[in-house]
Amino acid sequence: MKSFFFLTPILLLNLIILSPRTPALSLEKSVGLIEKTCKKTPYHDLCVSSLRSSPGSSNATVHDLAGTILNLTLANTTNMLSYIEALIDQTEDPQLERPLDYCAELYIPVVEYTLPQAIVAFDKARYRFAGYGVSDAGDQADKCEKEFSKSMASPLGDRNKLVSELCDVAVAIIKMLQ
Repeated sequence: MKSFFFLTPILLLNLIILSPRTPALSLEKSVGLIEKTCKKTPYHDLCVSSLRSSPGSSNATVHDLAGTILNLTLANTTNMLSYIEALIDQTEDPQLERPLDYCAELYIPVVEYTLPQAIVAFDKARYRFAGYGVSDAGDQADKCEKEFSKSMASPLGDRNKLVSELCDVAVAIIKMLQ
């Protein structure tokens, strides 16, 4: 009977101590992986905040993190295209409409073809091709922004910058898998 009372507190102590630590260790491990991965990207803070806010990153691998950034990049470029189209609909200024039209022409293929194809390539472990596609998407955001600097201040500056930086982060994480 004495041994039963001796073992029970030890078993209970183990259950109390070890049970909560398993999720904590998993979270600590994922935060560590996100931090370690993001340190190798050009925009550490953007990388960390993007990945930590995404569901499913708690048990992620580097491959999962790259997929998450790719999907966030596509979502942001899609949002950007919608924003550009809304600005085009609202403006009556032809000097503003021209660069907005140009930007829409740049973003349409990125949203409809370039990034979706990059994601398919990524899913098939064709990382080099995926990286090229994402890099091209970032280049299009930069071209859009430069179109405004020729004539006027860009109403898209922060958004183009975000898309470009997300693309750079995605490319850096994809390169880690090559």
